[in-house]
Amino acid sequence: MSMKPRIAMIGCGVMGTAIASRLIATGYDVTAFDPDRTKVERLAAVGAAAARSGAEAAAGTDAIVLSLNSARIVREAVFGAEGVAAGARAETIIIDMSSIEPMATRQLQAEASAIGLRWMDCPLSGGAPKARDGQLTVMAGGEPTDFERARPILADLCENLTYMGPSGAGQTTKLVNQVLCALNFVAVAEATRLAVDAGVDAQKIPAALRGGRADSAILQEFMGKMARNDFSPTGRIDNMVKDLVAVQSLAMQTGTAMPLTALCMEMHRLLVAAGLGAADNAALVRFYDGPRD
Repeated sequence: MSMKPRIAMIGCGVMGTAIASRLIATGYDVTAFDPDRTKVERLAAVGAAAARSGAEAAAGTDAIVLSLNSARIVREAVFGAEGVAAGARAETIIIDMSSIEPMATRQLQAEASAIGLRWMDCPLSGGAPKARDGQLTVMAGGEPTDFERARPILADLCENLTYMGPSGAGQTTKLVNQVLCALNFVAVAEATRLAVDAGVDAQKIPAALRGGRADSAILQEFMGKMARNDFSPTGRIDNMVKDLVAVQSLAMQTGTAMPLTALCMEMHRLLVAAGLGAADNAALVRFYDGPRD
């Protein structure tokens, strides 16, 4: 029997499945819940226990990990009918690895604290492949004592874990991350199209530029995918739109001018309007298709 904390995994999409799979592989007892039963069954096939509700998943566990798409869904999963709050013991820690607005996180943390639950906002960067290999980057917000409780679990998922400050600090840092990622995706897509149009093998460029000032993780992972039109999912365009909406909201609160981010947002929205919202971030290269000779 595992001596590690017992984990409830709430949300079994691409990221949630990768997170849960890593936890199972590193010796945790994981109970999974998602409204889509087929996703839960896939995790059950690799060793998770299947729950019929969030409350059932949370019962008897030591920590609850959330991987969900919006603050509204997080609220419903925790405080809704048969949500995890209905089954969790007092002082159970909720590790929210979703990417949601900092203000919403602070509200959720306050409501959880009022009923005796602990809350850490722990958004991630790195995508599903890094989650499966335990190589995520995670930026955490919450009480320092709660961070110390969550640290051993997060350490099995991360190679880079940073405590950023009080509730919401992790989500704010994630928004900064998303600005940098979104702009980098667009830059790599534009450079890929230039290379292809100029007759250069774009799949060789990441190796050619490795270690130089233009190098980045996104260049290394995505230029080759863009060059060969490989849109196998690691992160969705419509999820980036959701994050950029949150960035713009925060920028309005802080009075920060972000013209490049605004342009990047409109490019993403046009791709969503073209039916590519569910496509991988590599599909940003499709923005440059246009009429071809």
